[in-house]
Amino acid sequence: MVFRKFTFTDVIRYYSRSEIAKEIAEYARGRWIALEGESKESKRVFHRYWWREGPPLTINSEFMVRSILAKFKESKPRTFYATVNVYSKLSSRSDLEDPSNIIYATPVWDIDGSLSDIESTLKAAKVIIESLESFGISKSIYLKWSGRGLHVHIHEKAISDDVRREIHPLDIAYSIVDYILSINASKLKEIAENAKVGERPFKIENKIDIQRVFTIPLSLHRELDLAAICFKPDELDDFDISWANPDKPRHNIKWREYIEGEADELAIKAYKEVGGYFIRFGGFRRKAKSISVKKALRIPVVRGKIGRFQVMALLQAARYYLLKGDLDKAKSFGLNRAIFYAWAKYHKPRYGVSKRTFMKQLLGMDNKKQPHEVIGGELAFLSPNGWFMIGDQEQRPEDYDKQVAEKINSIIDYETAWRAALEYLKRFPKITIEDQRKFYEKVYVPVRDSFEKVIQDYLATKKYLEEED
Repeated sequence: MVFRKFTFTDVIRYYSRSEIAKEIAEYARGRWIALEGESKESKRVFHRYWWREGPPLTINSEFMVRSILAKFKESKPRTFYATVNVYSKLSSRSDLEDPSNIIYATPVWDIDGSLSDIESTLKAAKVIIESLESFGISKSIYLKWSGRGLHVHIHEKAISDDVRREIHPLDIAYSIVDYILSINASKLKEIAENAKVGERPFKIENKIDIQRVFTIPLSLHRELDLAAICFKPDELDDFDISWANPDKPRHNIKWREYIEGEADELAIKAYKEVGGYFIRFGGFRRKAKSISVKKALRIPVVRGKIGRFQVMALLQAARYYLLKGDLDKAKSFGLNRAIFYAWAKYHKPRYGVSKRTFMKQLLGMDNKKQPHEVIGGELAFLSPNGWFMIGDQEQRPEDYDKQVAEKINSIIDYETAWRAALEYLKRFPKITIEDQRKFYEKVYVPVRDSFEKVIQDYLATKKYLEEED
């Protein structure tokens, strides 16, 4: 099927159609937008902020679609993209740095094929859909033809509020996509291997990322004069590329439909199996994983389990080091905090005893003039030698080496664990690292029983990047 060639004037006319602009705005609401056009050198250019130091691009109405096109008209804008994440607010760049600002994340499977072999793309989509249906998910699935390939979506609201309160939305989206790919790897691999040689390699990928954007429904493709149209699973067998004709797109508005909680069972199971996005990649992911281009990375194995005490000490030491830059005092602080939290866990205040009184009793410090440091709202006393202390016992760097480093070293090289901890903490905004409560809840708790995965993923990423170089 050959469609007429679109000029830039045609592009503007297309987006000026009310039914197109309204649909784009409906999907884009709450998401971070990217707009693609051309530079003066005819190179691809992406606009993601209203101006150089301005807030993120957003679309909340039909009018804003036209406003964005007008603002960036010099680069001949053509294609709209949106993040998998839906945010609570997007008024400043700092809103993008706070993971707690993400309220939903859309699970999306990216099937990248060729127009000369649409059949393979549809076969892969069918495998994914049948797998999702085996978990009781049907109403909340929709598909989007993206140009040369297909995106399979689960509506983000198919995961209930209860589950999203327990598991971060981005962890849910990443885990679901990864888990379904893994349990269907053999079937998808066979489709990929038998795909016809086309204009692009055939790939099925997990591209879920904190900054990842996908084409917005009814946006034009960046090169092809095709519209990104949505349809439901029961229309899969009837799909024809003519549906994507931008002059008369056959687009199913039922992509909005979902059943809350329909994907809860899969979300919980997938998260338990995969471990989530943040443990693997932190804030920003370097490479997407493709089942057609997997690399067998030979990396050291973490043999054993690192205890919570050692994980707390290691992360607190890394925290202090990133904030202050003093390695010896970082070790002292790490051991000090690990002891403090261990004592606090087993010696909680009794009824009628205030937290302040309890803290004094626990620390053995009633003298307000006692030397101390305040790290992220936490007060930690110092010995005359300058090391952190609890009661009359100071925590020296050599004590850390014996109680923490040696224990970790029996499981994995300590220096490797230390570097993994530093890289893990760098994924979080500084405000989280500095804040006592946020550090405990968002940094320590998610990995206290699974820090071995953080180390393994650090090693895998390091090895992969070395091979890429």
